[in-house]
Parts: sequence; structure tokens; C-alpha cells
Amino acid sequence: MKFTDAFIRNLSSSDKMYQRREGDGFGIRVLPSGLRIFVFIYTIAGKRRQMNLGEYPLVSLADARERLVDARKVLKDGHDPQEFGFTWHHNPDRDRRDAEIKAEEDRKNPTVAELIKEYIEKHAMPNKRGWAEDKRILEHDALPAWGKRKASSITKRDVVLLLEKIVERGSPGSANNNFKIIRKMFSFAVERDILQISPCIGIKMPAPLVRKDRYLDENEIRTFWQNLGTCHASGEVVRALKLILVTGQRPGEIIGMHTSEINGKWWTIPAERSKNKRAHHVFLTTTALELIGELQILDTDTNKMIPKGFIFPCPHKGKSKPIENTVPAQVIRRNAAIPVLVKGKPVFDEKGKPVTENKIGVSNFTPHDLRRTAATFMSKIGFMDEIIDAVLNHTKQGIIRTYNVNRYDKEIQQALEAWERKLLSIITGAEGKVIPLKRKSA
Repeated sequence: MKFTDAFIRNLSSSDKMYQRREGDGFGIRVLPSGLRIFVFIYTIAGKRRQMNLGEYPLVSLADARERLVDARKVLKDGHDPQEFGFTWHHNPDRDRRDAEIKAEEDRKNPTVAELIKEYIEKHAMPNKRGWAEDKRILEHDALPAWGKRKASSITKRDVVLLLEKIVERGSPGSANNNFKIIRKMFSFAVERDILQISPCIGIKMPAPLVRKDRYLDENEIRTFWQNLGTCHASGEVVRALKLILVTGQRPGEIIGMHTSEINGKWWTIPAERSKNKRAHHVFLTTTALELIGELQILDTDTNKMIPKGFIFPCPHKGKSKPIENTVPAQVIRRNAAIPVLVKGKPVFDEKGKPVTENKIGVSNFTPHDLRRTAATFMSKIGFMDEIIDAVLNHTKQGIIRTYNVNRYDKEIQQALEAWERKLLSIITGAEGKVIPLKRKSA
């Protein structure tokens, strides 16, 4: 029986699926729904199989015969037509296997965008308090440049060119920071058997390392303190920046301060939030306590006072967490270059660059420089390095680390009280009772 279009059109559906065959493996299957499907019936490796050639009338009888010819040729060559991969053939089993193979290949050879995501989630977030800064750095330069490329395709030359581009736009410090994070990310990829070797091997720091000795002098301290309140910043960020200067503690530890850590005039930074993984006691001066503010708030549901929780909470409602660690630095950078507007429109200089204003009035400093400022002035007052290290929670070095377990609480209080008196005299312009200490001779 030779199939014709009229014959196929007149095939009526039944309660059960049935088939009609033309011969030599060519047939048509009729489903209870009335759907008609061309099939090729064959045997390979002792197994009887049926191959879908297409649905009638979406696939014409003539097209089905052409597909049949192609399938018979593949079978004659000793291959299974269903595994051959005809573009017109849909094989769910083969598609599933292909998808699994592709997923495995993608897992072993991710794009840079996927590697960045894995690095942030698997390494940075669990191990680094400043993981958000890693994310920001990678997404600013590496992601736009390499995001769609396979991580394995990134070469040493690619890394060098990206870093040079950052240096050439006038950001050598950013180039160094990018290199540190990119190098760590590719080392992470090697550790997880994603890459065999890191493309960062043999690359030097793209810009000379700048010694971190920036601190604010007295005029800068006064300007910083007075202008901060007029900057584009929330009250929480303003208080946090001032508290870094008052206490000399790390910006990230200040940002994460919680009422549960405060007991009277002492703040205990828990080990899990401390950089050196050791709990640290910080004396809170009157100025520090004023910046911290109330430790309790009114619960409108119970009309009772309850602990405030985070001292510098995230402004988004429903989120019980502090503001991000990167926010203070972002506020300083943003306020150091506020666009000048005239009648609501930006002003440009002769070279076409936007004219900006430094709202803070102090240039080239970071939140960490405020911590260095506090330490420097405590040294100028006369406190020994050992006491200043105790205030800053620096890890003791050498054998003294093992045998000297003194926490120096009394000395920490004295140093921070002396620094407060000096700071207030700087801010107000009035001479406070700051008594310089005489260093003991060695």
C-alpha cells in the first residue's frame, strides 16, 4: 500500500493508538486525539526501535519520505538514526543526555560571570567580612570585560591589559585592588579544580604600593568634624565615621556594633567580628556614648522599651542587619566630588569635565585613615606603642604573644580618655587638659 495525502487525511481516530504501514519500515501512527505521526520502524543491535519523522500535516508526506531516506542511510552505515542528531528529530532521551553533558562541561568550565558568583558565594561571603567590596570590585571591571568568556580562556595577557586600562584611567590604587581580588579568585578556581593554572602567575602589582601613612592633621580633623554634618550622608553614617575617629576601631567593626555588645562604658567586640578572631574590649568615652545614642527603642506593639539591636541599622525596612561595610568609604568618595549645579544643571570646565566640590573639605582619605589618626595622636600624647596596639587590637608579636595575656583595660581607658580630650580641644579650638605623658626609657 502506497501512502497518499488523501489516504492519510481519511484515517480516522480510535479509542486506542494504531499504526498503518507502507512497507520497509515506513508507517504512520494515529493517536486517539487524531494526531498523525510518521514513523520509521527498524532493528539495530537486536532491538526494535521507532523513530519519529514528524507530525502530519506540519511535515508533508514528501518531507517525511526525504527524512526516511536519510534515516535509512545512517542505519545502513551501522549507526542508530535516533542518535545521529538530525536537526529535525527530537529525541527526549538524547536531549536529556546532551543537557547533562553540557551541564557537566559548564560546571567544569564556567564563564567568568559564573566564577565570580561562585567565588563570592563559596569563598568571600563565608570568610571575609568585606566580601561586598570584593563583589563591587569584580563587577566593576572584570565582569564587563570578561563576563561572557570561559574562565579557562582568560590569559596572562588579558589580566595585564585589564590592569593597564585601570591604571591609564588614573586609578593605580584601584588597579592594585583589582589585581589582589582577581588573583585570589583565580587561585580559588585552581583550588576547586576549575582551572589547572592561574593566569595571574608571574604578574607583578600593576602600580607601586603606596605606604599607608595617611592621617588627618588638626586642621583636617576640625574640618572633617564640622563639615560632615552638611554632607550627603545619613545620620547613621555620619555618627559611624565620627565614632571610628573617637575610638580608633576598624570601620567594619564599628558598622556592625550591636547593643548586646555594650555593657555600661565598655564595648566588647566578639571574636567572630574581630579581624584577629580575638574578643576586644573598648572603653567608651562620653563622646563615644553620645555618638552611639540610645540603646533602647519603643516597641509600638507592646509599648515597651526593647534593645535597639544594631547601632547603625540598614535603612531598608524588614532587614535586621547593619549598613553595608562599604557605605562609609562610598560616602567619603561621593562627597569628595559632588557635581556643581547651576539652575539644576551640571557645570563643566574648559576641558569638558564636570566641576565638582569637596563637601567634606578634606582630600584623599579613607575611613581607615581615621583609625590611623587616632593612633597617631595617642602616640603624640605620649602613649607607648604597646598600649596603642592594645587599643587598636593588634596581635602581639613574638614570644610576648604567648606569655603576656594582659588585656590592658585600664591603659586602654586612659589612652582613649586622653585622646578624647585632645580631640575635643581640636574641634572646639579650646585648650583642653591634655597632659603629655613621658615615655619610659627602655
